[in-house]
Parts: sequence; C-alpha cells; structure tokens
Amino acid sequence: MGNLYNIVKSKHYIQRLIEEGEHEKQEFKIQISDARKIARSISAFANNDGGRLLIGVKDNGNIAGIESDEEIYMIEQAASMFCRPPQSVEFKIYRVDGKNVLKVDIKPSRIRPVKAQDDDKKWRAYYRVGDENILAHPLHVKLWLHNRNNDGAQFTYGEIVHEIINRAKRQGSITIEDCMKELHISKQIAEQSIIALCSVGTLAMHYEGNKFIISPGT
Repeated sequence: MGNLYNIVKSKHYIQRLIEEGEHEKQEFKIQISDARKIARSISAFANNDGGRLLIGVKDNGNIAGIESDEEIYMIEQAASMFCRPPQSVEFKIYRVDGKNVLKVDIKPSRIRPVKAQDDDKKWRAYYRVGDENILAHPLHVKLWLHNRNNDGAQFTYGEIVHEIINRAKRQGSITIEDCMKELHISKQIAEQSIIALCSVGTLAMHYEGNKFIISPGT
C-alpha cells in the first residue's frame, strides 16, 4: 500500500460497522474494478441521505483487504468523471488484522439529481433503497430538477390539487397512475400537480421496497 493516505489502526470501529451489514447508508465492496459501476453507488448515496462504502469487505462481512492505491484512484475517477455534477468523497484507511479496509464517505448532494454515466455512455440517476442502488423514478428526477430550477416559485392550489391531497390523506399513499385513473386527468397534469405539492412539502415521494409512492408530507 502506498503512502497517499494515513492508515488508522481501529479494528473495533470497522468491525462495528461491518456488523451493521449492508443497508441504506452502507455498502460492502471486495474491490473496485470498474469506475462506472462505483459511480452508481456514489450517485445513489448522493441522491439520498449520503452513505459510505467499505472497500475490501466481502458481502458476508469477511475482510479481504485492499492491496494498492488503485482503488482510491478509481473511486476518485468515478466521483469526478463519471458523476454529474462531480462529487466530493472522503477517504480513510483502517488496518484490521494486517489487512487494509478503505472507508469512503459520500455526502448527500445539495444539487440533485446526481447522475452516473453507464457503460452505454448515458447518464442516469440512482437512488439508495435498503441495500440496493436502483434507478431513480422519472417523477423523482423531475422533482429534483423542479426544485433546482424553481427556488421560491409561487404555487396556487386548484380543485384537482385539493383532490389529490385529499386522496393521499384518505388512502395513506397514492401513485401517479392512481391520480390519472381516478381523477381522469392526463399524465402531464398529474405530474405537474404532484411535483408542485412535493416541492412545498404537502406531499412526499419515497420508496417502499422497490415500489415508488406518494404520501402526505410530514
């Protein structure tokens, strides 16, 4: 291992993290061999509440360790070249029983969506759900873009908007398809209404398992 980064001897700290398993804010990687693939994880964490990668750890939690600085270079490449906008990540290396574990911290991005460039050269936004990186729902991406481009915009409630709110409250959650079918409105009107309501906190978008739903805001 090179001398680019200080190595911290903290066996118990890393073991405590590993015992948590993989979850919404933590992912194990035995090694990094593809910058584009790791860019998806960076995108997913940045579009959610942030998270960390533990490199040199197997899926079952056993420590394999990393052997070179190439892992760090590849992650830096993923964050700067294959994420749009580029992301800043923080590194720390921990020494555990003679093996090095690389901890990579990814902060939630203030500018969303954060997209990753896939192998087909297309840019896609990812989101962290449980221990998986999934493609962000198109409506979620539109909400992020709306929030980025319409800071402080005024919004007027109409009859359709009030009905969407009432249905969300009565049912606990709705989908855009529910709104289109039950209110006999177009996809464009349903999307515009839901995005506007989510932007002011009246409704909220989230995932239950891999299902994307809209529920009353908190």
